[in-house]
Amino acid sequence: MTAVRQLGVLTGGGDCPGLNPVIRAVTRRAIQADIKVVGIRNGWKGLILGDTVLLDLQSVSGILPKGGTILGTSRTNPYKRPEDLAKLKDTLKRLALDALIPIGGEDTLGVATRLSKEGVKVVGVPKTIDNDLSATDYTFGFDTAVNIAMEAIDRLHTTAESHHRIMVAEVMGRHAGWIATCAGIAGGADVILIPEQPIDINEVCSLIKRRHARGKDFSIIVVAEGAQFKQDAHVTREEKLDEFGHVRLGGIGDSLGKLIEERTGYETRVTVLGHIQRGGSPTAFDRILGTRFGIKAVELVLEGQFGQMVSLQGNKIVAVPIEQGTGTLKTVDMGLYNLAKIFFG
Repeated sequence: MTAVRQLGVLTGGGDCPGLNPVIRAVTRRAIQADIKVVGIRNGWKGLILGDTVLLDLQSVSGILPKGGTILGTSRTNPYKRPEDLAKLKDTLKRLALDALIPIGGEDTLGVATRLSKEGVKVVGVPKTIDNDLSATDYTFGFDTAVNIAMEAIDRLHTTAESHHRIMVAEVMGRHAGWIATCAGIAGGADVILIPEQPIDINEVCSLIKRRHARGKDFSIIVVAEGAQFKQDAHVTREEKLDEFGHVRLGGIGDSLGKLIEERTGYETRVTVLGHIQRGGSPTAFDRILGTRFGIKAVELVLEGQFGQMVSLQGNKIVAVPIEQGTGTLKTVDMGLYNLAKIFFG
């Protein structure tokens, strides 16, 4: 066992259901091992500014069912400005942290990977509703997002059938269409459109027309926000970038809805679920996964296994090198997507 007196924990990037269960588990397990837990507010920004709070049993009492994160979050990239990186490292020294547990997705853990290579003792916890981090079967937050999207699709079915409309549901998914695929299958969507497969608008309209020809006068189309058209670009992306260089998405659903109505003549309505998928209470699966991730992260710290990330493989929580989680995005399994296509149209 490694001698650890003080441990830092932070949450970065987009919030998601399950973050608080991780914070709770990290705090409980660390205190059990006589380790002081320093909560860092608002992700990497908190380390730059020195904005921290001591976490104790009272701090994490009652947070298991809460969505979001009690520590706050941001999309701050400390490597964007040299002065920010210098402040971050100064804060680490001043706080005398023996180890750091960052909880986040591709960007947050990408920063953690770089810090680890520079000697910071880090154990990462993977988080993203998009489920697009490699080296782990699932990330917490994904199950909740899928269930929220599925419920929305269920509700759209009844109103679509009543009014004989085409309903387009835009869900999250920048580079990977896991939410769209899984929620679409579970919700009985008639077409699922994902970033991994460029949208053929002619094929989409043909599927809808074939449904109408056999008496199905409504359709449910699920599209991931990062999906793009195969033909000429129909969506004007907002060019505002975050600190990690990501373009703000949104708008594919509206563009798709307009094209479907123009080309088929059928009334089409669009619902953008947006941040509804990220908010609210986590499912049982995400509460348990977050708890298991948090416990394992502290145990890796105690064992001195730094530069690692916790991972779900099968039903076991294991450790993998942190760079494996961020090196390559995990896109949708085409076998699963082809299964979904059996039910298209």
